[in-house]
Amino acid sequence: MNAASYHAMPCIKAISRKNKKTTSVRAAIAIPNTRKKQISQTELSVHIGTASTDLFVHEIVERQTRKADTTSDLCKNPSFHPMFLEEAYGRCRDLCAEYAKTFYLGTQLMTEERQKAIWAIYVWCRRTDELVDGPNAAHLSSTLDRWEGRLEDIFNGRPYDMLDAALTHTVHKFPLDIKPFKDMIEGMRMDTRKDRYANFEELYIYCYCVAGTVGLMSVPVMGIAPESLLSDQRIYNAALYLGIGNQLTNILRDVGEDASRGRVYLPQDELARFGLSDKDVFSGKVTDGWKEFMKEQITRARFYFDQAEEGATQLHEASRWPVWSSLMLYRMILDSIENNGYDNLTKRAYVGRTKKLLALPVAFTRSLIKPSMVLA
Repeated sequence: MNAASYHAMPCIKAISRKNKKTTSVRAAIAIPNTRKKQISQTELSVHIGTASTDLFVHEIVERQTRKADTTSDLCKNPSFHPMFLEEAYGRCRDLCAEYAKTFYLGTQLMTEERQKAIWAIYVWCRRTDELVDGPNAAHLSSTLDRWEGRLEDIFNGRPYDMLDAALTHTVHKFPLDIKPFKDMIEGMRMDTRKDRYANFEELYIYCYCVAGTVGLMSVPVMGIAPESLLSDQRIYNAALYLGIGNQLTNILRDVGEDASRGRVYLPQDELARFGLSDKDVFSGKVTDGWKEFMKEQITRARFYFDQAEEGATQLHEASRWPVWSSLMLYRMILDSIENNGYDNLTKRAYVGRTKKLLALPVAFTRSLIKPSMVLA
């Protein structure tokens, strides 16, 4: 499932397409076309069938954009010995470096305070994701209830262990709201109740819970560029869209793996429109109908990445690199699915280490683009 899409962030655009074997330096670092008309929620619903994101985001944006002196409303003031905190954040750093190497590299330009906070959020997301596949999976419902209670303790200044303490300190320093964290846990619960999604509206809610939430957690830590002229709502929406795009890409990459566990994270009505059903997913055969279906699914994921670009440019300069890395690397996974002949039933698309390393300098160059250059 790969719920916590922090490996490239949510906590993280391909510069070339499969038919373009070479790309000029000028094209590779060109300012992205984010001056396109902002798409309204109504148009978004018509274009790709999703419900309004206001349902999930508006309250969170309101609370997380409060002045810094109101953050005490969100978490009781924790008191930790500096050496204890240093070790706690160090453990978060080590876990991030071990399990999300590319993302960890992208955090190196951030201020120390923001680095630590992002590492703490990453670790919590990873631990939450592991509950689904870990040894307690058989008792997942009660496990998630206890995990949610533990989350509330974190926000009330009562951490259970050292890793929790790092997040407790983070939610005190930054105006983080508990709702995105709770919504991620709810996404885990969805996996105990559902293994099919009737339409994209249902799938969108799942993607929001398990990945879109990561973007909402991250914006207060990454910070918005002082010179940005966009509303906070638009920037948060873009962060949400990155998470949605990442999770849709995870789903498309993992179709075969999920099918082996009896799960189909694809809109049932859209499968039917192409003359397909679960039987075709389980058969492992790539038919013409499957290819056409996949083309539409990939187009949708890319649409969300297009919408996310605007927000990536509006973040604080030191925080943009991991976000641009995410946009590029996840788009490259979609390219890989295409290059595999749309066979995500028996093959798992991936981006090789060399391609990842070559993408990072381009992502860094794009991270230097100033908000004024995009909106001018």
